[in-house]
Amino acid sequence: MKTTPPLNSLENALGVKFSDKALLQQAFVHRSYLNELLENEQELLDNERLEFLGDAVLSYIFSEYLFTHFPAQKEGGLTNLRSALVRRETLARLAVKLHLGDYLLLGHGEEESGGRTRQATLCATFEALVGALYLDQQMQVCRDVVIRLFRQELQRLDQRMQVKDAKSRLQELAQSKIGATPRYRQVTSDGPDHAKHFVMAVQIGGVPYGVGQGRSKQEATQNAAAMALYCLGETADNYILDRDLAREHGIDLPDTPGGADSDD
Repeated sequence: MKTTPPLNSLENALGVKFSDKALLQQAFVHRSYLNELLENEQELLDNERLEFLGDAVLSYIFSEYLFTHFPAQKEGGLTNLRSALVRRETLARLAVKLHLGDYLLLGHGEEESGGRTRQATLCATFEALVGALYLDQQMQVCRDVVIRLFRQELQRLDQRMQVKDAKSRLQELAQSKIGATPRYRQVTSDGPDHAKHFVMAVQIGGVPYGVGQGRSKQEATQNAAAMALYCLGETADNYILDRDLAREHGIDLPDTPGGADSDD
């Protein structure tokens, strides 16, 4: 089996010295490794309980962060933001950055099948490390380390939240420019439960201004609002403006925001 590097290099990267080195080591013991140990070596524990704890600790840290930093967000919005922060891809990417795979103790079969670089394994290992960090250093230190590790993700989130979504922008623009509130309706919903497709339309003062499609009602609604913004002279970056769909629903989508109608 591969020889793992000393854990003090990881401690240096984290900026933390563990009081209980065995706890830190446990964060990297994969279940497959224990299956191949001799009976007299069975005092080791795998990292699955630490993974369970780390998942809960991450959820708490980001719940608190989001609750504090985004006071205007409702419960559903906060939940979506937290889910985006702790998704598997992000945790695995941070695990790669910290070289966590190098420290893993794996069984021969798991090693040979690429377990050291497997996304799910790296994600679980990151969570186990957070669990061990919480137990050894308590919440304040654990929180500081996690927030530092997620600094780039949190900065991107802060920047994104400073820009209002299309639906919110349309609400303000419609009330100030037209004196009416946008009204949304679901046009269609089809496809199996795991691959739904929605079409949403928006009217302002009884006049159709936008239509959008997406894999969720929220995505379709945002695309419909973006089209309405475009028709009213506002930019609609990062949204999908479907001209064919607009034609189907009698909306003349201009060539430029608020400009002349397209002739094609």
